[in-house]
Amino acid sequence: MSKRYDLIVIGAGPAGMTAAIYGVRANLSVLLLDKLAPGGNIVNTNLIENYPGSGKINGADLAYKMYEDTQNLGVEFEYATVNKIEDGEFKKIYTDEFDEAFEAMTVIIATGTRPRMLNIPGEAELAGVNVSWCAICDGAKYRDKDVIVCGGGNSAIDEGIYLADICNKVTVVTDFDLTGDPTTAEYFRSLDNVEVNSYKAIQEFLVEDGHLKGIKFADKDTLENEQIVEADGAFEYIGTLPNTEFLEDTSIENDRGYIITDEKMRTSMPGVFAAGDCISKGLRQIVTATNDGAIAAQEARLYKKSKEMDENN
Repeated sequence: MSKRYDLIVIGAGPAGMTAAIYGVRANLSVLLLDKLAPGGNIVNTNLIENYPGSGKINGADLAYKMYEDTQNLGVEFEYATVNKIEDGEFKKIYTDEFDEAFEAMTVIIATGTRPRMLNIPGEAELAGVNVSWCAICDGAKYRDKDVIVCGGGNSAIDEGIYLADICNKVTVVTDFDLTGDPTTAEYFRSLDNVEVNSYKAIQEFLVEDGHLKGIKFADKDTLENEQIVEADGAFEYIGTLPNTEFLEDTSIENDRGYIITDEKMRTSMPGVFAAGDCISKGLRQIVTATNDGAIAAQEARLYKKSKEMDENN
């Protein structure tokens, strides 16, 4: 039989690492699982300014500090891709990397989200070549060149500001307007090398010799007034999808794949909780993710305590 834990946390982003910290401090045996390096999406964030107490900090640096805290407290960590959760008195967690399932009395799912794609011609061919979802990762190769930013939310604006600092020109194409933080959006729009095209539908990435030549877009409502803007690279920020495919055999998700929880982060599966960006909620920020993780861990502790009390009665 595999080793049993009091709590297994799936996902090592801010929500998952916070849950692990709170869990181990509550004297739970905790295993933290993630298929990638700890940190989740914040690893790809250049500058974080709204996490209290941290001032201005690089996302990867904040992620590393969080991970250090988990390790200093003795949280076990394994690289593993979870593909199934099996319900029972002890939940079984199956992964691609391990033949034997991990077992735990309680589980917290904190698997976060991944970028949504446009699904237009040229995208699949150029993905990872000249189409990217991370300016921090790939922006440097477009220094003094022209790039396109697809989207107008907070991520598009923040990453666009980063690109504007190193690129010759940043052309923004968005189906609404700049919808992120108003102050930051106003600053972004004011930059001399930024051009914003609002209420446009992106139709195609133009490919030449296996590389991006430009982008074609038109008016969103009428699909008239087609325009082509040439560029060396493109960055997409058009929303996210939850990383919850491994839950398809359960009934804890909504029709969009986000996990349904109550205010105590409880799902409809007893002993299984969820936290962070993968749950159905209104605001997805680092601070709300850590809040979710703390609540989920507290509820996992109470669940374990209630089970032990039942056994003793």
